Amino acid sequence: QLLNQLSVNNIQWLHQVHGNNVVTLSSYSAHVIEADASITRCKNLALAIMTADCLPILLSNKEGSEIAAIHGGWRPLAANIIDKTLSAMNSKANQLVAWLGPCIGPAHFEVGAEVKGAFLTIDANLGRYFEQNKLGKFQADLVGIASFLLQKSGVRLITCCNECTVSQQTKYYSFRRDNKTGRMASLIVLQ
Repeated sequence: QLLNQLSVNNIQWLHQVHGNNVVTLSSYSAHVIEADASITRCKNLALAIMTADCLPILLSNKEGSEIAAIHGGWRPLAANIIDKTLSAMNSKANQLVAWLGPCIGPAHFEVGAEVKGAFLTIDANLGRYFEQNKLGKFQADLVGIASFLLQKSGVRLITCCNECTVSQQTKYYSFRRDNKTGRMASLIVLQ
């Protein structure tokens, strides 16, 4: 209903593969585009990211003339999808605003040492977003990691939803919680 009111011509869906491919769209494509981030400067073309525990990241420049949508799972984040997206945008990082949506929270996101190690190769300071638990694994903070990477790249205006998909069963889908689930869509569009 809201999309109809916004005069959205099309929603660009991606085939997300937990990689770091970024596409810049000058028009809607009916073909499936394999990527985990998209950018556009076209009005009325909504960019969509599907998640069920991963972190949706939506970006806009302050002028409202360029937007991006990023699938912020741990693999894309560890593969520098934020830097790749920012590098492909025309806008400077300090002219962007970011919204970080609901995702799995640190209390529920248990990962192994290999995941922590992948982030430490990017920046040793990312270690602060991994807390070792009693089983010797780590509780990872996706929002903290993404916020750090955005700030490191120059993005200063960041708004975080700070809601955990796992713990809010009546509000969000969660693959980690249910093992089989639907997906939530986060969309951004220029008007």
